[in-house]
Amino acid sequence: MRPAPECGVRHAPTLRPRAVRAVRLRGKPIIDAVTEVDLEDPRRAPAGPARAAGALRRAAPALLAYAGVRALGLLLLAVWSAVRGKSPHTLLTGRWDSLWYTRVADFGYGWEVRLPDGTVHSNLAFFPLLPWLERLVSAVSPLSYADAGLVVSWLASLCAAWGIFRVAELLYGRRAGVCAVALWAVLPVGIVQSMAYSESLFTALAAWSLYAVLTGRWVSAGLLAALAGLTRPVGAAVVAAVWATAAVRVARERRISWRTAVGVLLAPAGAAAYVLWVGHRTGGGLFGYLDVQGQWGNGFDGGLAFARFVGEKLTSFPSALAGLGLIAGVALVIWLYVLCVRRRQPLALLVYCGIVVALALCASGYFGSKPRLLLPAFPLLLPIAVALARLRTSRAAAVLGGVAVASAVYGAVWLNGSGPP
Repeated sequence: MRPAPECGVRHAPTLRPRAVRAVRLRGKPIIDAVTEVDLEDPRRAPAGPARAAGALRRAAPALLAYAGVRALGLLLLAVWSAVRGKSPHTLLTGRWDSLWYTRVADFGYGWEVRLPDGTVHSNLAFFPLLPWLERLVSAVSPLSYADAGLVVSWLASLCAAWGIFRVAELLYGRRAGVCAVALWAVLPVGIVQSMAYSESLFTALAAWSLYAVLTGRWVSAGLLAALAGLTRPVGAAVVAAVWATAAVRVARERRISWRTAVGVLLAPAGAAAYVLWVGHRTGGGLFGYLDVQGQWGNGFDGGLAFARFVGEKLTSFPSALAGLGLIAGVALVIWLYVLCVRRRQPLALLVYCGIVVALALCASGYFGSKPRLLLPAFPLLLPIAVALARLRTSRAAAVLGGVAVASAVYGAVWLNGSGPP
């Protein structure tokens, strides 16, 4: 019998009646999630390719909706870039972080830029999984490192959409899963999902790791968390989600299985290995990576620098409008997280999302990057997805379609302007 998912009995009311079954373990009732293929034949569930094909068919509407939104965004980006005399290909592959990732793939670590004020921006700040994949794809294809990064990002964004769908479907049903994916696609900074950035890759690994936690696949959860830790510093949020859920499970059952133990041990391996390697390379020990980030102006100050930034915006007009918009945006994020808590999302999602939000809002780095840093916080979208799923299909499609057009226009203008740092 598969281990019970961590949504537990307390979350059973949020699950669809057809998607759960009651079993007994040591005399205590447990709710065990099952898939649609299990329900089709309770005596024997298909395994391997058959199960994956069935899951992919269920996710097809969500993936098609996602691909359509992103295609619209790329089309408008191409049109607006042509008007501005810029190359959309360069905007997607050769600016800001994407350029740093390709330099890691091309030259390895140790490349840095010394600024006039004496600070050093080192490529050690960028985690290695995306550059490794760029090298791999470039080695087996005629693509350059930059184009390989774009391919990896596009494929990863589809995997992320699929993972988001699986999590939302497990908790709230198929319609909510489709809506959750569409909402993630139409975020104002959704164009980043189509850039040679690491956000799509990280979100894919995080979503599937969380799904593995919810369904009791601890080894997979730990392995995916380790890979997420090799992708971005915020991989710590995935590790914390695995650890917190495992701790509650062990405390409740008063025992730990070998699969749970392996998952818990695997989860931090990726981030720990890279941080320790950077510390050894720089001579900074355990704090070497923090020193590298500090040179970039990144750190954690509890949001004081961000509060000062917003306060300065409010001192004059019309910048005060931008300040009020930032306050409204932060309030919306906090309100959505409170909704997630009140609606009793599984512990894994609450821990993961809470850490992602805290790191994004309370970091002292470049403030224009905060919306981009919130992209992986997809559990925030689940309350809205549930509400949209209750609407008629035509009305939900109209709402999402209108937002998709607005998002595509914003993304095209934004990327041709200041864009993501």
